[in-house]
Amino acid sequence: MVLRRVGILGGMGPEATVLLMQKVLAAVPARDDADHIPLIVDQNPQVPSRLQRLIDGTGDDPGPVLAGMARRLQAAGAEALAMPCNTAHHYAPAIRAASTVPLIDMVELSAVRARKLADRGGKIGILASPAVRLIKLFEPALAEAGLHPVYVDDDAALVSIIRHIKAVGPSDEARAGLTEASEKLLAQGAIAQIIGCTEFSLIAEAVAPGARAFDTLDCLVEAIVEFSVSNGEP
Repeated sequence: MVLRRVGILGGMGPEATVLLMQKVLAAVPARDDADHIPLIVDQNPQVPSRLQRLIDGTGDDPGPVLAGMARRLQAAGAEALAMPCNTAHHYAPAIRAASTVPLIDMVELSAVRARKLADRGGKIGILASPAVRLIKLFEPALAEAGLHPVYVDDDAALVSIIRHIKAVGPSDEARAGLTEASEKLLAQGAIAQIIGCTEFSLIAEAVAPGARAFDTLDCLVEAIVEFSVSNGEP
């Protein structure tokens, strides 16, 4: 079987990119090296901070950097692109404009998964950076699915967890913070929840008991494998 190469716009953060690669490896029932999905990874931690740009209103625009990564990945042989960072999907138009290969859209994939977990017209909790709420990243896709997003009302706490993970990695402190955030969503009636930050993907098991949560990163992994082994578009 000829497997198609997927280019990864990575480094946002670096551990999340490594986690994506590990999950792609685990998703393939390989008998030998050649059975695994070929990936071209641009692990670029120098992409300007999405938090600074979208929350603080400072810092450089990540769009041109992401566009340059997309061009390089395509030139290196990538037949599709994927990006393990939810917030960076705000810059998907710049990525699509810079390349002619498809971008596997983690946000759209997650809306499809959310529809299977929550009743139409129901609530879906979003565990993500406050930037995701500010830019309404999930709103268009969730509206098409007939779902209403619910967010945690403590932006500072969410940013603190994300920056803690970026600085020191997964920890009990970070897990406790995610559990508390997930519990707040449950209290608002959002039993179905989206783990919509790839820093949170590193501690996904810490969602509150009783939450029906799924990780956007897992949706991306499934789509990467499907694209690589098939002849269709994502």
